Formats: sequence, C-alpha cells, structure tokens
Amino acid sequence: MSGRTCLLADDHPAVIAFVRGVIEEHGLRIVGPAATGPEALALASEHGPSVALVDLRMPGVDGFELIADLLAVLPELRIGVYTAEADAEVAQGALSAGARAVVLKDAPVADLRRVLAVLEDGGSYLDPALAGETLSGEVPGSRPRLTERETAVLELLAEGHGYEEIGERLSLGPETVRTHVRKASKRLKASTRTQVVATALRLGLIE
Repeated sequence: MSGRTCLLADDHPAVIAFVRGVIEEHGLRIVGPAATGPEALALASEHGPSVALVDLRMPGVDGFELIADLLAVLPELRIGVYTAEADAEVAQGALSAGARAVVLKDAPVADLRRVLAVLEDGGSYLDPALAGETLSGEVPGSRPRLTERETAVLELLAEGHGYEEIGERLSLGPETVRTHVRKASKRLKASTRTQVVATALRLGLIE
C-alpha cells in the first residue's frame, strides 16, 4: 500500500470507531485496525504505512516493545501513541522507545488532528497535559532516580546477564530491556552499558 496511510492499533471498538473517522477526515487511508501487537506488526510489514497511531496497552506485547518492533520492521515509520495513561513516565518511555508523539485519549479532537499532521510532517508532539511535567522525574541539582524496572534491569546487568536472559527473568522482550538501559543511561548521563552500571552503583541506585 502506498501513499498517505496510517496504521491504527487499538483493542477498544469505541476508540477505533472514533479515531477511524478522524484519520479518514485527515485524508489518510487506514491500515488495520489491529487489536493486538502481533497483528500490528504483521500489518506494518505487509502494507508499509507512513504513520501509525497505536495504543500502549494491547494484548500480545508490551507497548514500548511494540514501538521498537514496529521501527525494526519500518525504520522510517512515524509513530504516535494514543493512550489513556496521563503519566509522564509512560510518555517518556514511549518517546525513548522511538515514538514521535504522545496524545491522551481524552484530548480534544483538534489535538488528535494536530498529531496526525505533525507525524506526516516528521515532527514531534507531546500532549499539553504532560508537557508541563518534568518527564525525567528529576529536579535540577537533585540526584537522578531510576524507575523500578530500570533498577531491576541494571541490577541484572551488573551481575553479568545479557539482554536475552534479563528479558526472560523479567518477562520482557530483549528490545524492551535495551530501551530501559537507554533510558537509564540518559538519566545517568552514561554512554555505555559499563558506565551506566558503574554510575548506578556509585550513586547507590543499585546494589
């Protein structure tokens, strides 16, 4: 499928019906909808959409992992996350995984239209309800903090485990493990796996 196309991935029929109308009014042809992560990946691989609008919570895959997997299939795909979770950490996780935009499901229709336009233009967008928050969860000058999942990943990394084994232990995909390491590295201003583990140990963030 060529031209202006949008992969729609959500498992809520009412949301799909609403979003379908907005996407079609914007002039995009819909790929899908997909109700599960595997469906979304299969449709992306088969049809090669130019943009995507996906929910983070669908059967079959972790939301951040889905973003990474979609980009592995289509590196140029511009992904927008349409979520009910008004959580700054969730938004940061989506952006860190490679999403270009995050918009809340209770946002005005005009905001959703804006997101579609931004995605097509190759830009980025963060819902105004989240934009006022410090996504890193840090106050300037304070000691960095890690999420529980980042802490668990780094502790296993410090013990010498690889991404595959860490994923098996924490029930995560390897790419999701890598995403957590990247996020932790960004928080701790580290450029390598060794450096992020050493920094976390030095700051007492992991044992």
